[in-house]
Amino acid sequence: MSADAVSRSDPSDEKTTHHPEKPRNAADLSSTRNAEEEEGATGLEEVSEAPYTIFSAREKASIIVLVSFLAIISPLSGSIYLPALTSIADSLQISISLVNLTVTTYLIFQGIAPSFIGNFSDSYGRRPAYVICCVIYLAANIGLALQNSYAALLVLRCVQSCGSSATIALGSATAADMVTRAERGKYLGYAAMGVTLGPTLGPVIGGLLDHYLGWRSIFWFLTILSGVLFLLVFAILPETCRSVVGNGSVPPPWWNMSLVGFQKQRQSKGQDNTMPNSATEKPKRKRPNPFASLIMFGDKTTGTLLGFGAIMYGGFYIVLTTLSTELSARFGYSSVIVGLCFLPLGLGTICYRYTGGYLMDWNFRRHMKKAGLEWDKQHQQDLKSLPIERIRLEVTLPLTYVACAMLIVYGWVMDKQLSLAGIEVSLFFLAVSFSGALNNLNTLIVDLHAESPATAVAANNLARCLTGAGAAAIGTPMIDRLSIGWTSVFVSGVWAVGTLLLWLVLARGQRWRNAKAVDNTDGNNNRA
Repeated sequence: MSADAVSRSDPSDEKTTHHPEKPRNAADLSSTRNAEEEEGATGLEEVSEAPYTIFSAREKASIIVLVSFLAIISPLSGSIYLPALTSIADSLQISISLVNLTVTTYLIFQGIAPSFIGNFSDSYGRRPAYVICCVIYLAANIGLALQNSYAALLVLRCVQSCGSSATIALGSATAADMVTRAERGKYLGYAAMGVTLGPTLGPVIGGLLDHYLGWRSIFWFLTILSGVLFLLVFAILPETCRSVVGNGSVPPPWWNMSLVGFQKQRQSKGQDNTMPNSATEKPKRKRPNPFASLIMFGDKTTGTLLGFGAIMYGGFYIVLTTLSTELSARFGYSSVIVGLCFLPLGLGTICYRYTGGYLMDWNFRRHMKKAGLEWDKQHQQDLKSLPIERIRLEVTLPLTYVACAMLIVYGWVMDKQLSLAGIEVSLFFLAVSFSGALNNLNTLIVDLHAESPATAVAANNLARCLTGAGAAAIGTPMIDRLSIGWTSVFVSGVWAVGTLLLWLVLARGQRWRNAKAVDNTDGNNNRA
């Protein structure tokens, strides 16, 4: 990936992406005033003359590739550790239960930390947040590789989680900064790939490193990875936060600039690189609120979606945390073979990103055509005339039911020890359907909170990780009591019943959204 691909567009690029404002007559001005009044009444944006972003398609793709690699470090760090639990317990002379406690605390901090960093990035930019995360994560990995006590292991795992966990929220927010709702199915899928890809690749890498080089090599591997990513962020990742740079045309403060961007600004100093006022008007910056993610749980639609997403993630985490022990106990495989058995989960996640994301964008275009609107990926679409809840959930619901079926198949094939191939195939299709449903929910939540996407994704992350921590604790006892076959039936049943929440949002979500917009407008008028 070249530096030019992710640096700010030069003036020649701007000429091709900026749409000059057309002259307006009196009727046009009157129409514009009416539209602005309507926007104030609903709290939802109108399509503007300026392009949604000045970043080219190539630049957007390059940026999202980078942030998707950054997003993978949080779930990767959580799962790469699992194959080495026994080795760490033996080395530090502690029990497996104490080592398992470091897994639970990692998940707890993985849920809490993004609520603070995500909201900070919505106000002060993605780059400062990324730099803070990378520095904390790098230092924690070095400490973990060198430590020799359980207390240090426990504390540094919490620090490692704080440094890595916000990258998922930042990745989705960065994509939302540059991509309109018409393309979010595809791009947010790439940005959030780490949510499900990291947990599946981690055991493979961790098992190989622990087997051949020892458990400390896991943390040295993460140290090298975090160092490379930090250098890429520092050198070439541009600022995309709309409260800092608008659509990319507003020059950011120096601390929001990449090394390449700073160098380009120095070279172009003294030249007239300004855009028309409609594109370069300095955006308003909100004051950070560390509890903004918690407030989102009180919203009818968002709270319902967060609840269902947490249920889905908790069930899937039972599969992740018990897969290695089930394969070892039933088939007698080594840690290396067990790690390789996680690959179908990763492949399924990747396959959905190249198919399901396009399906979601196709459904968006279908509804726009049905509403008599023109599809335009260069300008943000107005939600007043689009049932965005229905658009996203029409794809989410079928995927959820497929995931229910695949989980049951996996559970009983594993329970009866019928075939390793059957287990792997069912895991592949479980990953395709589960990651698709989860990505669609994430995209809808970002759609509903376009002004603070990192905060919205952080709220989503909080709900999922806390549920995942609980699932990690109850997964093995549940299987011991019910068997893995009946556990899969139980979890699938919870998922299926939980879809009633999605049907409720599909039926009433747009009405709730419009009512909330009116209430917000009335409140603003009363304060004025």
